[in-house]
Amino acid sequence: MVNEIFDQFHKIATAPRAQMDSYLQQGKKVVLTSPVYTPEEILHSMGFVPMGAWGADVELNRSKEYFPAFLCSIVQSMLELGINGAYKGASAIVIPSLCDTLKTLGENWKYAVKDIPFIPMTYPQHRKPAYGIAYTKAGYERVIHDLEKLGGKFDAAALAESNRIYNRHNQVMRRAEEVLANHPEITAAQRSDLFKSAFFMLKEEHTALVEQLIKELEGTAPAAEKLPVIVSGILTDAPQLNAIMDELGFHIVADDVAAQSRQYRTDVPEGEDALQALAEKFGNMDNCSVLYNVEKPRVQWIVDTAKERNAKGVIVVMTKFCDPEEFDYVMIKKACEKADIPATLIEVDRQMKQFEQIRTNLETFRDMVNM
Repeated sequence: MVNEIFDQFHKIATAPRAQMDSYLQQGKKVVLTSPVYTPEEILHSMGFVPMGAWGADVELNRSKEYFPAFLCSIVQSMLELGINGAYKGASAIVIPSLCDTLKTLGENWKYAVKDIPFIPMTYPQHRKPAYGIAYTKAGYERVIHDLEKLGGKFDAAALAESNRIYNRHNQVMRRAEEVLANHPEITAAQRSDLFKSAFFMLKEEHTALVEQLIKELEGTAPAAEKLPVIVSGILTDAPQLNAIMDELGFHIVADDVAAQSRQYRTDVPEGEDALQALAEKFGNMDNCSVLYNVEKPRVQWIVDTAKERNAKGVIVVMTKFCDPEEFDYVMIKKACEKADIPATLIEVDRQMKQFEQIRTNLETFRDMVNM
């Protein structure tokens, strides 16, 4: 039964277009949500299906007309897919302003993909003070206004219910992450499919499927432990990368990945004003390279989690040309060295076809840790 559930996750994770077409055939409207954090609760409450747009492993051609070569390939591949019609049928795309490259994506999208409207979500750097929360709320009101132009209707009670649905999904995903840490037989590829599929499903549907998985795993004896590690980065869904990790016997016992567990750490707090509560949620978020915090608590989070989960090492999966991640890496490396936790760095992007250097790096890291 466990493998059957993972087969469902895999089918959705590897064929998001089919999932999108299914929703469109049901008469639903799909709104794309780009990295890293978008107010999906608002879209959900207004009757739209939020669907993640994190790019794909495609050859870059037309996007080069808009971007220089040294920008993040996630963003470049998103624009390439948009130009090529891969997102055709979507009612809009919401793009946050959490890094410089995402800011340029939004402006270029307006000219390159004219049939899918661009909705900006402007977040503040100082998100925790009252003025930052007010700024975030104003940004959400702008998103609501643009969604109303597409036929959506905002209702505070509906948003409160969507907040509840998303909180429940967060809780289930956090529990799933804990359960997976105790089951070395679950592969890196399967783990990736579980998280990736969440971007392409209505959250209540994904929650139900994950709950089934948790129930099955909790009734299953775990296999013998492999090499427990923590993985950190923006995106780790490359099939060849996960295949190498599985071949070399790594067991991901926790992750600090923007497209995975970082999405589910923070719930919408209780409050009579659902939109205000959603803005407070963003203010409460932390431990992420794209969320400004001069203290960089993410670094200590990695070290503490590695100790808590008895991880033998940390694998930092660096998306090439991702400035926020590159800035944080030096501090992560120093903190791991101070804590006597082995760490290694590998670089990936959406254009990679040869992974032998990564294989050599990870094989060496495994042997070093096992010495």
